[in-house]
Amino acid sequence: MISLRRWPNVQDLREKLNGRAKAKPKFRFYSLYDKVYRIDFLEAAYEQSRSNDGSAGVDGERFEDIEKYGRERYLAELAEDLKELRYVPQPVRRVMIPKENQPGKFRPLGIPTIRDRIVQQAVKLLLEPIFEADFTDNAYGYRAGKSAQEAIRDVDNGLRSGYANVVDADLSKYFDTIPHDELMQAVERRIVDSKVLWLIRQWLKVPVHETKRNGKVVISGGKGTKEGTPQGGVISPLLANIYLRRFLVAWEQFGWGKKFCARIVNYADDFVILCRGNAQAAFKAAHQILTEIGLTLNETKTRVVCAWQEHFNFLGYTFGKLYGKRGQKYLGERVSDKNIIKYRERVRKLTARDQTLKTVDCVAVALNQTTQGFWNYFRLGTESQIAHDLDAYLWERMSTWAKRKYKRPRHRKNQAAGQASRQEKIKAATALVVQGRDILRKYAGGRLFAHAASYAQ
Repeated sequence: MISLRRWPNVQDLREKLNGRAKAKPKFRFYSLYDKVYRIDFLEAAYEQSRSNDGSAGVDGERFEDIEKYGRERYLAELAEDLKELRYVPQPVRRVMIPKENQPGKFRPLGIPTIRDRIVQQAVKLLLEPIFEADFTDNAYGYRAGKSAQEAIRDVDNGLRSGYANVVDADLSKYFDTIPHDELMQAVERRIVDSKVLWLIRQWLKVPVHETKRNGKVVISGGKGTKEGTPQGGVISPLLANIYLRRFLVAWEQFGWGKKFCARIVNYADDFVILCRGNAQAAFKAAHQILTEIGLTLNETKTRVVCAWQEHFNFLGYTFGKLYGKRGQKYLGERVSDKNIIKYRERVRKLTARDQTLKTVDCVAVALNQTTQGFWNYFRLGTESQIAHDLDAYLWERMSTWAKRKYKRPRHRKNQAAGQASRQEKIKAATALVVQGRDILRKYAGGRLFAHAASYAQ
C-alpha cells in the first residue's frame, strides 16, 4: 500500500477508527459513507489504484485517459455522483488465467472498471482499520504489516517446537463460494451504515462479462448471485479475510487448539494446522466448522502428514525433514521444486536466442529483477547448494547469451584481436548479473546457511 503521508487527515481518521475498534470490540460504526466521497479519500484511493495499474474494465477506460480528461475533474465528478447517490457499479470483466502446471485449467479473474476500483479502494481505506482490530494474529494474508514470510516463519517455528503432525489444507474455490448472506452478517457485526453496506452488496452482485474466443460476450452473475466475491476486485481480499475470520475464531472458541495441541497458520485462503497431537481429529474438527459456514475442503488435495516422514508445500516453500551441513536432521523449509523450475524457465526465456538483439544492460536488468525478486522471497531456510546451483545456471545462461550476441570474427586476420575483445565482452556481460548467494549473504549476516532461524522483511 502507498504511503498516506500526503493525506494526513485520511491517515489520522484510519488511526482513530482502528483505536475505537480495538478499545470497543462490540462497537458498531454508523456514519462512514460521507467519508467515501471526501476528495482526500478519493485522491488516496486513486493513487493506490494507479500504483497497482492493471487492465481496463468493460468500459475500456485507462489511467492515461483519466489523466488526459483531468484527474481533479474526474474525481470531483465521481465525488458528486457518490454524494447524490447516482453511483452504480459497472459490470466486471472476467478473464481466465491458466493455472500453472495444470493444463486445461483456469483461474477466473474479475477486473472492475477504474471508477469502481477507486470507490472500492476508498471503502477499503475506511473498513480496513476497523476489521484489522478483529483479525487474529495467525492470519497473515492481505494485511498491512503482515507478510507471507511471517507465515512461513510461523510454520517453521511450529515445526521446530514439536508440532510435526500437519493438516495440509486446501479450500475448494474459496473466493467463488463465500455465501453472501453470511458474509454480510460478518460485515454488519461492525458496520451499520446502510449506504456502505449497499455498496458492498452491489459489488458482490455485479454482472460479470466474459468474452469467449469467438468474440461472444457471456453475461453471468447479477442480482440472483448468492455466493462468491470476484478475485481481482479491490475489496475482495478484505471481504475474504473478514469471512475466514469466522473459522479462525470458532476454532479457538470451541477449544480445538488446546484439545488437539494445535495451531493454525493462515494466509488468505491457504492454511495449515500444526499439531503435537492427533492431526486426523484436528482435520475432522476443521472440516466440521468450515462446512457449517458454507465452505468446502478439497479432500483430494487436503492431507494429514507427519513432517518427519513426508514433505508438504505452503506458500511456495517445501517443509519437512532436511539435513544440515554435518548430516544432522531437522525440520525446516526450502524453496519448492516447482518454484525452482519456474525460476530456471524465466531465466532461460530472458536469455533465449530471440533476446540477442537487446543490449547487455537491458538483459542484465531483467535478469537481476527476476533474481532479486526470487531470492528476496525465497531467502528463508535456503540450502546453500540450491543457491549455488541456480547461480551457476544463471551465469551459464548469461554467458551463452553473450556468446551468441558477440560472435567469433569470420576473417582469420581479425580472429586474434577479435577473440580477445569478444572474451572481454562476455566476461563483462556475466559480471552484470546479481548472484543469489550475494542476496542471501545480506540476510544471513555475511554467511550462507542451510537453515535460517530468523530473518527480517
